[in-house]
Amino acid sequence: MCSPETDAELERTTSDPAFILELKTRRPPHLEGRSSFETWSVDFSPDGAWFAWSMGHGIVWVVAWPLDSSENQDGEMDREDKSFSCGHPVWGLAFGPRPPKTAAGIHTDTKRTNNLLLATGLENGTIKIWNVLTCVPVFDLLGHEGIVRDLVFPQNGTLTLISSSRDKTLRIWDLTQKGKKVQVLSGHKDWISCCSVSSDCSMIASVGRFDRMVCLWSLRSYTFIRNLTGGTQKTLHLLSSCDFSPDGALLATAAFSGSSWWIDLWDPYTAEKLTTLVDYFNQYGQNQISAIQFSPNGLHLAIVTDDRALRVWEPGQEGMVMHTRPDRQSNGLCCKYHPSGGVIATGTRDGHVQFWKAPRTVPSLGHLCRSTLRHAVSTHQMEPLPLPKRILAYLTYRNIPTWLKTCCSSDEEWG
Repeated sequence: MCSPETDAELERTTSDPAFILELKTRRPPHLEGRSSFETWSVDFSPDGAWFAWSMGHGIVWVVAWPLDSSENQDGEMDREDKSFSCGHPVWGLAFGPRPPKTAAGIHTDTKRTNNLLLATGLENGTIKIWNVLTCVPVFDLLGHEGIVRDLVFPQNGTLTLISSSRDKTLRIWDLTQKGKKVQVLSGHKDWISCCSVSSDCSMIASVGRFDRMVCLWSLRSYTFIRNLTGGTQKTLHLLSSCDFSPDGALLATAAFSGSSWWIDLWDPYTAEKLTTLVDYFNQYGQNQISAIQFSPNGLHLAIVTDDRALRVWEPGQEGMVMHTRPDRQSNGLCCKYHPSGGVIATGTRDGHVQFWKAPRTVPSLGHLCRSTLRHAVSTHQMEPLPLPKRILAYLTYRNIPTWLKTCCSSDEEWG
């Protein structure tokens, strides 16, 4: 199963200070110029030791991270690059299970690492589960009737997998039962383009590509909670991506209307729209937002657009803290932070992957306290507390609009 049908090479450049390197596909002549070679999905393993990318033509590469690492970990792990031939174009992939983060950050349990799984969502609706170290397919999950667009393992250490599909449904699979026990969530009226799970594993957010719905679901009772609506924007035409902040207190969604794209920040507990980042994206309005993701510490939001550019926004700062050079030759499709931060991987329509040096910001004491508190306390539980209004606004992220007006971070004030 490890015999590759294609190869990969590294190409380095120093033209952009944020750019690290690029993985490019080197395909056999009979595959050149054909379709289905897009990199629709990339992912880092929970411990950050492996990186996977769907390089097109049904092939997934898994490489050891960092890319120049050749030593075995604990003298046992095979650190050679691995290739998985899935037989159909791969639209979504995810490593799992994902253990809860410890106080120190990344969880590095050897036993869990040796049992690392890779889920791949295929164009024919099948989800293939692989053992990463042996490259052996474990079993297939059957049931979706359309492209499996996104896959997520909750960060609770369980063998639970959430999938979203163009068949308008989400499915919650129990991998201990090899997919025989599955919960189906229905309610979207068109393709589901993305899903995300809150850090406390209580909620799932999903966005419909064309049905203009941002849905919240309970991961505990497998029921529909609400559809997020509101604001002063024009009627939405489509939605492309969503992501929960690491503490679960924010939900970011990327939306399009008329001729412009923007990002909304929501409180998922109250369904309140906290702010819209449309003013900061007017100059990029013609470029489709393909994917968004919060940084592991919650201080930045990475945005990938179809001009192959990566932009990183930091609440409290005017504009972007990093802006990569646009490249019209290939569209950007996906992005993923390394679990420890510092690096962002982006996939493109030509089947390549680029790695960027992510901005690093030392979290203030106020932000660390807020993240810890909000991971366990909902907005409804927070509001009755006898706290000063400014502190309550900070803890519920309601001071974000003030950040945007004053360009002054409240972390500095309360840290």
